[in-house]
Parts: sequence; structure tokens; C-alpha cells
Amino acid sequence: MSARPATDTPSLRQRFAAAMSTTHGARTLARWDAHGPRLIETLSALYDGSRGFDAALARLIDGMAACAEVRPAPLRALDAARKDDPAWFLGQDMIGYTTYVDRFGGTLPGVAARVPYLQALGVRYLHLLPFLHARDGDNDGGFAVRDYDAVDPALGSDEDLDALTARLRDAGISLCADLVLNHTADDHRWAQAARRGDPRYRAFYHVFPDRDLPDAYERTLGQVFPQTAPGNFTRVDGLGWVWTTFYGYQWDLDWSNPEVFVEMALTMLRLANRGIEAFRLDSTAYLWKRLGTDCMNQPEAHAILQALRAVSDIVAPGVLLKAEAIVPARELPPYFGLRADGANNADSAGRECHLAYHSTLMAALWVALAEQRGDLLAGVIAQTPALPAASGWLTYLRCHDDIGWNVLREEAAGSDGRAPFDLARIARFFAGDTDEAYARGRSFQSAGSEHVHGTNGMAAALAGIDDAIARGDADALRAAERRLILLYGIVLACAGLPALYMGDEIALGNDEAYAHDPARAGEGRWLHRPAMDWTLADAVASRQNADTTAGRVGAALRRMIAVRRLTRGLRGDAPMRALRFDDPALLGIERGDGMVALFNLAGREVAVPMPPSLADACWRDMLDDGRPDDGSDTAWPTTLAPHALRWLQRA
Repeated sequence: MSARPATDTPSLRQRFAAAMSTTHGARTLARWDAHGPRLIETLSALYDGSRGFDAALARLIDGMAACAEVRPAPLRALDAARKDDPAWFLGQDMIGYTTYVDRFGGTLPGVAARVPYLQALGVRYLHLLPFLHARDGDNDGGFAVRDYDAVDPALGSDEDLDALTARLRDAGISLCADLVLNHTADDHRWAQAARRGDPRYRAFYHVFPDRDLPDAYERTLGQVFPQTAPGNFTRVDGLGWVWTTFYGYQWDLDWSNPEVFVEMALTMLRLANRGIEAFRLDSTAYLWKRLGTDCMNQPEAHAILQALRAVSDIVAPGVLLKAEAIVPARELPPYFGLRADGANNADSAGRECHLAYHSTLMAALWVALAEQRGDLLAGVIAQTPALPAASGWLTYLRCHDDIGWNVLREEAAGSDGRAPFDLARIARFFAGDTDEAYARGRSFQSAGSEHVHGTNGMAAALAGIDDAIARGDADALRAAERRLILLYGIVLACAGLPALYMGDEIALGNDEAYAHDPARAGEGRWLHRPAMDWTLADAVASRQNADTTAGRVGAALRRMIAVRRLTRGLRGDAPMRALRFDDPALLGIERGDGMVALFNLAGREVAVPMPPSLADACWRDMLDDGRPDDGSDTAWPTTLAPHALRWLQRA
């Protein structure tokens, strides 16, 4: 598509400037001068020639100016501070926490009451899973949004959200919310208007009169939920076949319509003005449809994200954008504005998303545990793409979704001298379906024992804690605790912004009761969405039950978080490389400023030779303030016990 003539840009700047007051206009207009031309160029390439583009663009500019005018003073102050420190979210003290409002605090005021708990844990980035007004009935855990501008009544009021964001901001905690970009609920006002035959809103969705085009698309499309929601199109009476990538009640938006971009961009700004400081951009890979492809990761999807970034850079530059694209790490550079090969694009590098989920590392952590192989993780770390400045990975062990094994297809085949592994067997292991399995997870969306898709379960259950408790096996329980601590030791030692999943800090297990709740029984991911056990959590936080599983796991995680927060070499953007060892069970990670982390992924003791490049240094144990007990002047271990870890600092 041809670009819109550059001569239009000055008139659009004038339109934007005219809406700015003298109080805030100069600074905002300077940001327009820095990012406005990029925004106009990107949108012109996407939409020039599209019906209604000129009117949509004018409405976008007017809406941006209006949002800039009413942006609250405390948020303007954050914008200014973060301009001077664009990598603020990659500081070593940035620790994330992910949870649901209802499972954690019951309501938004309930979450606000627990801010001191999060502060004591060391949290500075809180991702609250969907809390906007969701669809009546089934709603994919809140990801079928009925109204983007209203809080779900079951969770609180709009005033409660304003109070929570202010409370979190005072505590130095940034709130992340989900912005569901790919689809709305089928009872959203746009969808309701489309059902009534309104042509404007019918054009907001992909609607087909018959199966001809849907069948043509299906030939190359994958399926997100092949067991519970097969296919990608749903028949809607009186409307036709609607594109529904996920569930039939989630209608895919047609982003080739410029009005869709305008509506969603302004929605983002309105929420940002409520005090939301980061957005998890849901289902980013699916935004653009192209016949004959899998309709994922299309170039236009990246153009959309780059335009959204330009909008926020102009109006709310202190806001983070996080890509939720669960694809192999090698395919993620474009989400940071890089080419697919990781090369730098002068015009777009660092101008798309600030963060992306490192789902390859997450899945590889569990494979490495099952296979007892640190070399698998070393390979993933070595192949992790380099990122632009002020960009980073979201590193995590578990989240609200299943563990998707298919991101490791290439690694499973074996590469760089590393042995292959069987993903189907790994999935069976974590579902508890092999003889040696200690895990108590469940398979998700998998058809048969050889067709691998995903696995559900809390980290504690997958590490063996639930099983050991059920069997009353004290030795197995201690081993399972070590496994869970080991995995979080890796997450917290890696580059990026590390995020804990709700309850992992107290080794919270599966919610087996979900299967008996009619409202949740049909969705297997509720297995790992338990309600927080506040009696247990408060006891752990006050160290009242140190000699329990929750106490031991909690103390270990809190110790690692405290050390990370004080160690500049563990900044999210500090250099990271994997060390090589002959024993495949060993993993070594070297970070900036002379920090080395060592991990034994095996259930046996391993010897730990010191790499020649590190032999001239003395080392101190970062997680133990005591001196080495072997009479040496270095804390470098000669062996590591089963599933043990050490964080070492060059003395």
C-alpha cells in the first residue's frame, strides 16, 4: 500500500496542537514531534485508501489530544521520570506478581488491602488478570470483554480501580492490565449493534455470508482449543459466519478497518489515564488475517503494535506495552521492532513492545526438570535473541494459561550437539501418566497420548509437592521443595523482569475442587487458579511456620528476591551467557558485574569444575552470608547436591 503524502503531517500536527492547553501543550507537542510522523506514516501504510480513513485519523488525533489534556498530574510526573530512565522496568528491584483479583483479594478493595503484603514480598509490578466488565456466562476467565471502560461489577467499581491504582503508585508498584486486542465478547455493544444489522459495527468484525471463505482460510489455520472449541468460525443467526479464533463467544475484530484501530487506541489511553502503567496486549499474534497463511505474526500485526506504541509514546510515555505472543523466542524479535533474524531496524527497533513473554524459557524449565538436563536450558539461553535498549523479557515459571509445549519443537529435535527429547513423553510425565512421575498436572487440549498440546497445574503440584503431601512421604516432600526453589532460582537469576505466579511463594497447590463447580468445570485451566490461602500466606510472611513446606519455600524465594534487589549484576538488561559443562545436568549462568549462578537439574550429586575463564577469581556465596566451611578462600562449590543451586559473586 502506498504511504500517505508527507505534506499531510504538518496539518495533523496543527490539529493536535490546537487542542493542547498552554499548561501541558509544550511537552506533549514535543512528543508529537518525536513520534507523530512515525504514527502517521505507519497508519498511512496500513490504511491509506481504506474507506473512512481520513475521518478515522482525524478522530484519533482529536481523541489523543483530549486524553493528553486530562492526564492526571501524578501520571504526568511518572511520564517525565521515565523519560529520563527508559529502562526503569528492568532494574534489579523490579519483581513481578501475577494473580486474579477474585482469587487474591476477592475484590479490587481487597487487593488494595493486600498491598503491604506485596511490598514485603518485594513486588514492584502487579499483573491483575482481566478485571474489566466481562461477558455474562462463560467468558474465558475474563478475556471475553463486554465493556473496556468499566470494571466488572463482581470485582468492584470504577472508583475502586482509581483508588487501587493510586494506592499501588504510592507503594511503588506498577499495575499491569490486560488489553484484549484480538476480539470482544459477543455481548459487547459493537457486537450487539452488528447483530442488529448496523453496517458500521458489522465492519468491526470478520463476518462471512457462507462457508466458502471460512473453509478456504481453515486449510492453513491452526486451532487454539482443538478439543473444546474446534475450528475458527462460528455460525451466528441473522449475521453469518463470524471469525472466532478462541471461543465462539469471542468475535475477532477486523483490524483492517481503521475505525477498529481508533477505538482500541483510545481505549488504551483512557485506561492509562486511570493509572494502569502497563498493558499485556492479549493475542497479538492473531491481529491480521491473510488467506493462505496461518494468520499469525503477519507484518501488519507488527505495524498495528508499532502504531499503538507511537500513540502511547505521545500521550502516556510512562506506560509499558507487553506482547502476549506465545511463540518460540526466535520468532519474537519483530515484537521489539527488529527483523525476524534479530537485525536492527533503524526506523522501528525498540519502537514496538517493551516486554514479551519468554515462553520458550518457561517451557524449557519444566523439560529440563523432567529430563534432569541443564544443557537444555543452556541452549535456550544461548539462542535467546538480543534485544534493543530499554526492552526486555518477562521471565516466569507459571501463569494463568497452560504450559504450551509446542514452542520447543525445534529444541526437541536436538541441536548444537544436545540430545533430543520427546515432548509427548514430557507432557505425560507432568500429567502424572508415567511410572516415574511425581507431578500432578493435567493434559490440556491434547488428542491422544502422542498429540502434545499443553499441561495445566500449579508449580508446586508439577514439582511434586502435592503428590508427596498426599502420600505422606517426608523425603519426597523435601525433594519436591528443592525442585520448586531451584526453578525459581533460575527465573530470578535470568535477564528480564521476573514474575511470580500467585501462591507460588507459599507452594500453593492445585485447586482440585474446580471440577465440582459447574461454573468452572468445563475449563481445565482452573486447576491452577486457586484462591489465595491467606491464613498460610500471613503465617509465612510473619515467619510463624518456618519448618513447613510453605515456610521453607517462602523463605528461600524471599531470600533470592532480596539478594536480586541489591545486585546490580542481576538487572533485567545486564549481560547473560550460559556456561558450558561436560555434565549435562549442570547449568551455569554468568550475569553482569561478576555474578555466576550454578544449578543442578538432576536428582544426584554432581561435580562442579570451575571454568578456566573464572579460575582467577575468589567467590562469595550471595545466598549465605557465612564463610566457606571447607577452609578455602572461595565459595565456589566442588559439588552440588541434588537440585541444589548457588548464586556466587566475584569477591
